[in-house]
Amino acid sequence: MTSVVIVGGGPGGYEAALVGRQLGADVTLIDSDGIGGSAVITDCVPSKTLIAAAELMTEVGRANELGLMLRDGVRPEGLISPDLTAINQRVKGLAMEQSADIEERLVRHGVDVVKGFGRLDGSGAVVATTPDGGERRFEADSILVATGATPRTLPSAMPDGERILTWEQVYDLAETPTHLIVVGSGVTGLEFASAYLALGIPVTLVSSRDRVLPGEDADAAAVLEEVVTRKGMTVLGRSRMASVTRDGDTVTVTLEGGQSVTGSHCILALGSIPNTAGIGLETAGVETDKGGFVTVDRVSRTNVRGVYAAGDCTGVFMLASVAAMQGRIAMWHLLGDAVSPLDVWKVSSNVFTSPEIATVGTTQQQIDDGTYQAEIVMLPLATNPRAKMKGLHDGFVKLLVSPGSGRVVGGVVVGPNASELIHPVSVAITARMTADELAQAFTVYPSLSGSVAEVARRLHHFDR
Repeated sequence: MTSVVIVGGGPGGYEAALVGRQLGADVTLIDSDGIGGSAVITDCVPSKTLIAAAELMTEVGRANELGLMLRDGVRPEGLISPDLTAINQRVKGLAMEQSADIEERLVRHGVDVVKGFGRLDGSGAVVATTPDGGERRFEADSILVATGATPRTLPSAMPDGERILTWEQVYDLAETPTHLIVVGSGVTGLEFASAYLALGIPVTLVSSRDRVLPGEDADAAAVLEEVVTRKGMTVLGRSRMASVTRDGDTVTVTLEGGQSVTGSHCILALGSIPNTAGIGLETAGVETDKGGFVTVDRVSRTNVRGVYAAGDCTGVFMLASVAAMQGRIAMWHLLGDAVSPLDVWKVSSNVFTSPEIATVGTTQQQIDDGTYQAEIVMLPLATNPRAKMKGLHDGFVKLLVSPGSGRVVGGVVVGPNASELIHPVSVAITARMTADELAQAFTVYPSLSGSVAEVARRLHHFDR
């Protein structure tokens, strides 16, 4: 029986462990922070639970437009207000329940779950330092490193866990912010800024770039920035943070130009650093890049035979879904099962703002800079009958199609539940479908997904 030791219990680690047991390996999983990792305990599950509360506030805010009022002409949104303490209690409760469910499943399938800090001892063993200070050594035929990443901080902007916070610390807020400053206009920063804005909290976003979400579709980012600005968010573009300081109940963010903005709380969304220091990679000879991320190929192999890596510690595509797939691919490869190398082009991703932004495949930027060629059609969501019924005005569906074959090569959806609406586009790309084939699949009328089919129909060429 092949022995596999996995260091890290996030999606890359626990999904790999389940596959390893399915294929008959003897699997030990060593974890120090809680099964599920940051995705379950401090990042994806908590943030999306918080966002779920914000989404309901947004829905209620549209009630009057749909003709809904309580008796005596009172608007529903006037009767609802967020209890951040209760929201955070639910957030943390659901995270811990999910973590416990995953651990129970691992144990039920025969994975040896060890609580401790794992470090490689060469390429054939892992030593776990347990909570009582003891050590346990595990020999391994193969090792998977899946240690994740943590929020990046700067000496000039150090979190205190009370008013200057990383995104992992927001769920311990003891009071509702009176003015929240979010530093960083990437995905994480925008998700929190959008959520707290929807909960009725004044938000200022500090962005060092000329637009929000610089890594996302430019049309989608423009829609989102217009929406959040219309809803009252202050967006400080081209404003690089120099420092964040606290004086009592006041937090001051000083910008490089000398200007400053004050608030009651600040969330730092400055990116992530890999958890690769002190885990024995150098001893084992495992290569990392200048940022500390483990270098892997498309089947999750490192440069050292028998040592694999998966998830955020590789920096390949920092999504829970990608981490899980990297972990599965590693097990399939090392245990000799059929395996397809990771293809990040097929990865669908989502920004959980209001509205959501979902993308997959080739991007508009790649078309604009000449990397690829594609025909593009974009249809405003406001033209969709179901959107009109629901009082939705912001968003669009965009499809990118190869000019020769008519094959769908990319897509963007902006709107409520974009994370669900992107799936047919993702399937079309994976199955190498043409726009005509996508258009000919039935959609429900009326439905928001009907816009996906409508855009595909508009890409039809009689002579193709």
